Amino acid sequence: VLQSSNSLKASYEDWLLTYGLSVSPFHLRWQTALFNRQFYTWGRWKPKFLYLWFSVGMVFGIVAMFGSVILLGKTLLQTLTQMLTEAPKAQNDRMLQVVVSVPSSGLCLRAVPGVNLPVSQLTYFFSAILISGVIHEVGHGVAAIREQVRFNGFGIFIFIVYPGAFVDLFTTHLQLISPVQQLRIFCAGVWHNFVLGVASFMVLFLLPAILFPFYYTGVGALVTEVAEDSPANGPRGLFVGDLVTNLQDCPVYNVEDWNSCLGDISEKSQVGYCVSAATLQQLSFPARVYRRLDGTVECCSNNSLTDICFSYSNKLDSHLYACLPARKVIEASKVCRTNMDCHKDFIPSFCVTPSLENQTRLIRVKHPPHIDMLYVGHPMHLQYTVSLSSFVPRQNFLSIDLPVVIETFCKYLISLSGALAVINAVPCFALDGQWILNSFLEATLSSLIVEKQNRELVGFLILLAGSALLAANVALGLWLVTAR
Repeated sequence: VLQSSNSLKASYEDWLLTYGLSVSPFHLRWQTALFNRQFYTWGRWKPKFLYLWFSVGMVFGIVAMFGSVILLGKTLLQTLTQMLTEAPKAQNDRMLQVVVSVPSSGLCLRAVPGVNLPVSQLTYFFSAILISGVIHEVGHGVAAIREQVRFNGFGIFIFIVYPGAFVDLFTTHLQLISPVQQLRIFCAGVWHNFVLGVASFMVLFLLPAILFPFYYTGVGALVTEVAEDSPANGPRGLFVGDLVTNLQDCPVYNVEDWNSCLGDISEKSQVGYCVSAATLQQLSFPARVYRRLDGTVECCSNNSLTDICFSYSNKLDSHLYACLPARKVIEASKVCRTNMDCHKDFIPSFCVTPSLENQTRLIRVKHPPHIDMLYVGHPMHLQYTVSLSSFVPRQNFLSIDLPVVIETFCKYLISLSGALAVINAVPCFALDGQWILNSFLEATLSSLIVEKQNRELVGFLILLAGSALLAANVALGLWLVTAR
């Protein structure tokens, strides 16, 4: 039985070796030489251009190394300040949040920020990580071949759940070339991540022009999804395919306008609506007035889903209340702030304002040709539960989701590829920054610090400080994610 078990184990190991697979706890790795010819083709294509390309990348990598230290230092100070203040700023206001680092056994270590994502976004997240990692390693591989370093193979790994890529280079060749040549290789990954981020940004910026033959923009925000628990869900609510053109008196031409209008509505006080004195007298009916726990006034006591308590003032009394049918009051009414806004054609009119709980707003959403949706609640609830697109299909057979998919994927590529560039540039043990720093010191300090051992000591101290800085950011980032 023991001999049979050993034979099966040996066969399994041979099978893994044959297909370039390596399996260990939390780590699955696949390496192949299938793409070597393609890498050599790329590395020998237009040598002068590649020399210039990777020389620019070398300069960028060195600048990024120093810049990443400054960025992480500022982020650490911001995080500490946020921890010490009673009213911390929103996490979106922080420059960078490093949460989870994901190691690989290749030439470099990639760090990926961990975030809380809805399940629908996981495909974008992991695809962007994988593509960013592949482009990163292609940069290293092509630069190595350009500098006459032997290329052994390319591979892909999965560490826990995070995908990534790596290249296998001949270490002896790498050690024999000059420090400047090494810099071109070590900086190539960071450089390619930066280029990928810029390219994704350009696609995102030019997307309206790219999709112009198929989609038009600037006419409103197209509803692509309404969550089941959304307050906008219902027979008088929003449906997929509706085109939102206004929120109150705020025009909506795209998704950015939608978000901006909701932000303004949330920050400003509730607007009122002009109602003539005759209409007000006709629609209102007596009701008991009482104060809610937050100090606001309620005057509709019949639990009606159509009536809302409105407040207004006249020359004699500045605190009058009336329970009115919301839709009849708002439809065809002018938005106002004071009674002066309603003076027209010498018809006595009042500016009636919904008397709602704090942070609650009555919002009129226009989505012609349908009847206006009247929403009562916090504006951000409407923002979080309704998905929209700025792109409207020119033909019915065109997907309303395609522009959203491209937009979302580009945003993930910009974010994650940029994060890989910043984190890998940090002078930290096992990151690209370690090799960039060592080669940079060899190229610049050889004449000032003659002893190699002393240069290595300087590099070690810098790496120790950089590693501590990154570790502090990761630890505090994890604390913020779990504590908030």
